[in-house]
Amino acid sequence: MTPFEFIGVQNWRISGIQRRTKVFPISGLPQFFLQADPVDSYQQQEWRLFMGFLKKHDRVAIVEFESLVFYILPPDTGAIADHAVVAYQEKSVGSVPGHTLLKPKEAAAARMVTMLDSGKSEEFSGSSATNVGERDVCAVKHHPDFKFQQEAVVCVSHKSVQEACRSQSREEKRNFFDKNFGCSSERVSKINLEKQSLDSKFQQEAVGHSAHESRDEAHCRSQLMSVPQDNSFGENFVRVDPSYLKTLGQTHSGWVFGAIAELVDNSRDAKAANLDISIDNVYSKVLGKDIPMLSVIDDGHGMSHEGLVRMVSFGRKQPDVDNPDHIGRFGIGFKTGAMRLGQDAFVLSQTIDSRSIAFLSQSLNEGKDNLEIPIVSYSRRGQVMVINTTVQSKELADYNLKRIKEFSPFDEYFIGVKSGLFSEKGTGTQIYIWNLDKWGLTYCLEWQTGRSGNSSCDQGDILIRSRRIRSRPGQISQKVPLDYSLRSYMEVIFLDPRMKISVQGSLVKTRPLARSLNRTLVVEDTLLGKPVKLTLGRSQLEWEQMNCGIFLYWHGRLIEAYKRVGGMVYNADMGRGVIGVIDVTNLMDDGNGHVWVHNNKQGFQDCEPYAELEQWLGIQSNIYWDKNFDTLAVKKRNGKYEPDHEWVQCDKCRKWRVLPSGFDSNKLPQQWFCQLPPFEQQCVIPEQQTGRGIITVDAKRSQYLANDTLLKFTAEKKSQGS
Repeated sequence: MTPFEFIGVQNWRISGIQRRTKVFPISGLPQFFLQADPVDSYQQQEWRLFMGFLKKHDRVAIVEFESLVFYILPPDTGAIADHAVVAYQEKSVGSVPGHTLLKPKEAAAARMVTMLDSGKSEEFSGSSATNVGERDVCAVKHHPDFKFQQEAVVCVSHKSVQEACRSQSREEKRNFFDKNFGCSSERVSKINLEKQSLDSKFQQEAVGHSAHESRDEAHCRSQLMSVPQDNSFGENFVRVDPSYLKTLGQTHSGWVFGAIAELVDNSRDAKAANLDISIDNVYSKVLGKDIPMLSVIDDGHGMSHEGLVRMVSFGRKQPDVDNPDHIGRFGIGFKTGAMRLGQDAFVLSQTIDSRSIAFLSQSLNEGKDNLEIPIVSYSRRGQVMVINTTVQSKELADYNLKRIKEFSPFDEYFIGVKSGLFSEKGTGTQIYIWNLDKWGLTYCLEWQTGRSGNSSCDQGDILIRSRRIRSRPGQISQKVPLDYSLRSYMEVIFLDPRMKISVQGSLVKTRPLARSLNRTLVVEDTLLGKPVKLTLGRSQLEWEQMNCGIFLYWHGRLIEAYKRVGGMVYNADMGRGVIGVIDVTNLMDDGNGHVWVHNNKQGFQDCEPYAELEQWLGIQSNIYWDKNFDTLAVKKRNGKYEPDHEWVQCDKCRKWRVLPSGFDSNKLPQQWFCQLPPFEQQCVIPEQQTGRGIITVDAKRSQYLANDTLLKFTAEKKSQGS
């Protein structure tokens, strides 16, 4: 029996407990790694008590089974008490079928790397024999049927690993695995690099991988540890070059505010009530001068160690079910957003019982062959935060913190200061980005700090220095503040704004577009068997700026703005001031886990639902224009299209309240609550809802036939349905 066949045994019976000093030297024996079931809290508690006993009394637990003897070693001082190193040997001299055991005098204690399903990874170093010429490396084999969910490590020589890497066929690699590891390769489970490889790479550098290790050696070792699910041993390994960070930043090369929106999305998904975006100067000890730093700070639920690892990992498995209240989906938003805005990003996230920091940096990785992302995690003990040794060793945490201090303005003191910015509930996430993207000799962003006062001139803002207008078919207006003013963009970024957003210290007055239109009309229909709801109306502000178009939201977040459809595309005056608002979440979901949205969330893919939507929007906007505005009428001088209803949002409950007809909204204070005039009610009062309009078909126009177009579109839909 091999030790890995023994792993399938459900119960380990301890035959004896001895002092470590009474057990003959076992440092040269083969070893593997053992831990309690990570999802069984009772087993974890019992296991910690058992390991604490061994550690306190310096004892070794002995387990005998058939021809093997196992030695469960006590944790070393400062080591993780949740895991144990287990050495083993045969009771009698000889080899165990299927696996060759090293004799104690010939064995070198191998370096062991564990990769846990939870995304954690830890690294341990045993004492190695000084006369060993070849370094041992490890392959991880997982056995989910064992009670303790342990992971075993088999030691093979580096020469054998190179042999595996050079194998030309899957069959050769499979035979090599069966021969060297004593069990069928089908029993080896996939090691998910997406969740786990980052930390292990950092640990390899932190603990001090041999300085003489070549790149090919590291590549072969990584191939061995990356066993693909189809058992094509080592064929799917990919190395992440640091230059990939620059490539990620190109995702938002067309519009830098798309990068900031990625960070705003994360705050909304974290259920933040408050979000602050600002640029301030900080001192850089690396450059020896003040530099601008962009900060995005929210009071959401924060991230644990596992959550932060997922955040800095490159992509993740998309959810099987589309959550309409969740924007993040592709697993790349933070990386693409941060690396577009600057070269270096520091993340500080805090939950009720933990704090974690991460450093995604081009400066740190300059000149390296593989990507390093230092992460340090803490857990709460009483009123203080201490290093969480259940997810990383203290040595690794110290190393990562040293790297962060070396390449960033952040040290223990600065981190402590920033931690004080969390709200009263003590949770949230803070993102700091510096070495900002350049525009010639200056920066592509410029910022204005707000001043006290209610005037719009006193409000701070972050602007795109070029002030360029985004290209849209049929548009001639050059006054589109949303394209270059972050404050204007944040006003309409969400369909139903609830989160309080501040830019450069000034609160953004959000605008729920669907509730701020004149002659509002709601059109409901079905496209491709899915319901759609379009709100149309005229906006005085957009009339003055000569803008028009449809605002398309997905999961309540703005994807496309001022999309011209129908006659708006061909006539710059047609539709002036007309705004449409629609959420296309259901329509852009194919029902099989795929969504027709670009991963930068700034547009939709070319697909049948989008083509059908464009045609339908064009018809409805043309009809609306015909009926309401395409007539010659004499109006009073300086006449304005006032909204059908004026709304104000409570700064406490974030509910929207309808203002009475004729009330001057300019008289409202900058911070308004439900208890104040003119509402004078309690926050518990439900939010008012507006009624729905009814659409009618107008007469024909000479330029196009609205009736005929609608009838033709309806006939096509019926024929498709049949």
